[in-house]
Amino acid sequence: MENRHKPLEFKKIKNDAYLPKANESMQTMVSVDDPAIFVMTDFLHTTPICIESTATISVANERMIAYGIRLLFVSDYDNDISGLITFNDVWGERPINYIQEHGGERSDIMVLDIMTRKSELGSVKMSDVSLANVGDIVETIKACGRHHVLITEDRRNQTVVRGLFSISRISSLLRKNIELNNRANSFAELEKALTA
Repeated sequence: MENRHKPLEFKKIKNDAYLPKANESMQTMVSVDDPAIFVMTDFLHTTPICIESTATISVANERMIAYGIRLLFVSDYDNDISGLITFNDVWGERPINYIQEHGGERSDIMVLDIMTRKSELGSVKMSDVSLANVGDIVETIKACGRHHVLITEDRRNQTVVRGLFSISRISSLLRKNIELNNRANSFAELEKALTA
């Protein structure tokens, strides 16, 4: 029987070879006409960073700094997410409002006290993302007024959070600042903005 396979060419590694960081894209710049997947953080290739709902917001902040990210998924067990918490949640009005309403100190606030619950989260479908370009994603981000847009995919009667778009990553790859406007405060407002 004839072997159809051949070994690949084997070469010495060049002197300028280096190990990339975990989230380093080999692509350094994109245009608005490039496919949207070029700016997507794909959870098939990058493990999302999670935190427990009972962790303090100080621990959440430390974890974001350690990983160089601005969003953590809240997951207590079995990869089920109960929500998410962002850098803006930790350092914005939510902790102040929580203390005014419940008392206590900042150091007492847990992730579950200020996180965005799963029932309040919206997303775009992976099937739509695969047909979109970077400019479409920029317009989606502007319409929803959020720093992150989740991407979901239906698989075997379940919804999988497949990835996300980050305004900071897209701005960096486009080398252009993206201004947020028309901030949607609820999922209903976000849905209305995206379908307009």
